[in-house]
Amino acid sequence: MGVRTKTVKGSAVKIIEKYYSRLTLDFDTNKRVCDEVAIIPSKRMRNKIAGYITHLMKRIANGPVRGISLKLQEEERERRLDYVPDVSAINTESIEIDNDTKDLLAHLDLKLAGVHVPQPKAREQYHHRN
Repeated sequence: MGVRTKTVKGSAVKIIEKYYSRLTLDFDTNKRVCDEVAIIPSKRMRNKIAGYITHLMKRIANGPVRGISLKLQEEERERRLDYVPDVSAINTESIEIDNDTKDLLAHLDLKLAGVHVPQPKAREQYHHRN
């Protein structure tokens, strides 16, 4: 436990962004990858970076992590933003409006297709308990 320095966090994020495909949820594997891809001055710092990488990989497995830009996540986000549904959620074939809106449209001389005022429903009588 403890506080992680900017050096540890920054190094871990950069290693994840560059070598995401080689990293796993296993600390020992991540430690070996850190040894291969980066020049880290001490064993202790390498272990801290590998531990934080493992922690971030577990968070990435659950969903997108703020501050880490992965190609896979970017593509998924683009797909979600570009999605167009087959059927619109807004049905414009029949629009129900109230009397005030109807008067406003009449005043503005707007004729819209599918606009109608629903009949007010009779209030149900509730029986009170004695």
